[in-house]
Amino acid sequence: MPANEEWDVASGVGITALMVAAARALESERADRLIEDPYAAALATAAGRAVPTAAADFGEGWQDTIDYIGLRSRLFDEWFERACAGGVRQAVILAAGLDTRAFRLPWPPGLRLFEVDQPKVLAYKDAILADHGARPACERHEVAVDLRDDWPAALRHAGFDPALPTAWLGEGLLCYLPAETDVRLLEVVDEMSAPGSRIAIENLTAKQSVLLDDDLAQSSEKWGVDLNALFSPDDRPDPADRLAGFGWQVRRETVDEAAGRLGRALTSGGRGLTRAGDFLTAAR
Repeated sequence: MPANEEWDVASGVGITALMVAAARALESERADRLIEDPYAAALATAAGRAVPTAAADFGEGWQDTIDYIGLRSRLFDEWFERACAGGVRQAVILAAGLDTRAFRLPWPPGLRLFEVDQPKVLAYKDAILADHGARPACERHEVAVDLRDDWPAALRHAGFDPALPTAWLGEGLLCYLPAETDVRLLEVVDEMSAPGSRIAIENLTAKQSVLLDDDLAQSSEKWGVDLNALFSPDDRPDPADRLAGFGWQVRRETVDEAAGRLGRALTSGGRGLTRAGDFLTAAR
């Protein structure tokens, strides 16, 4: 990505936020749903882009992706709930996109949640949620900044307290970042994390050809975006190794392991994102 480039939900990386919202909406309609997101459909459709919002609009590869997004969302929902049960009262969602956890999860009293993302993305989400009368279930703070800029200063300015244990989430994030930004991000998280802090990361390790097969790539072209081009081609060290090197206790869970634990049958033979990486959680 060009330095300091900005985007909204109708262009570039922003379209991935619409796609994820559409997948959450479809997951929420399933009888065996793993999450229930009452705002996802509105967020996916309000931009007026040709992002599918009906199950019949999705090919086999995208059905697999919907399964994966539902699984991923539930896994990190439960991770946040465990962090709060352990006493954490400060959380940060990095590259929050159209995430609605501030509005749909049962947060404990006093929980402060910071959403970090591009200004236009956060503004779009706020407008749609306001139209639907959504109210956060926690103390929500927006941090409108690019992760390639000085986001730690912006986070502190928004009221983040580095002396408090924090739950950090990197969902659908690292694979888009240049390697240098990726490496620095985890260094900053370590620097700003008090003892008792936690982090959860979606760790995509597959090559782009696995992440996006022909079905997915052709569909994305209809939306005016080349999803393959959005993934960073840079090689980078394993985030689990980096966190362990900082002294964090790391746990790795494969997608298949998470699916079995949460009762989500993945029947597509491992296409697309279902075998593209794993989920990392760590505690300091």
